[in-house]
Amino acid sequence: MKLSDTDIDRRLTGLAGWSRRGDGLTKLFTFKGFPDAVAFITRLAFDAEAADHHPDLQVSYRKVTVTWSTHDEGGITEKDFSGAQQSDRIASGFLA
Repeated sequence: MKLSDTDIDRRLTGLAGWSRRGDGLTKLFTFKGFPDAVAFITRLAFDAEAADHHPDLQVSYRKVTVTWSTHDEGGITEKDFSGAQQSDRIASGFLA
């Protein structure tokens, strides 16, 4: 179920570096190098597949922008906050 603007704003206060961009939650991660960026994406891809919820990813050398949105709900849901938290956990092992 799509979350209200109030719920989204409240929940964002607990996610360092994440912001709302339109109907998604977005964060830019910067890694030590390209291999770490790719390793992060690979690990995230397997977890996203297992959850059947997939982020939009943009890669530029050692920087990866992750955006979570529940397109079939038309906005941000609990699944997106779970994905953001999972992204942070995975990234912590690769960050510069």
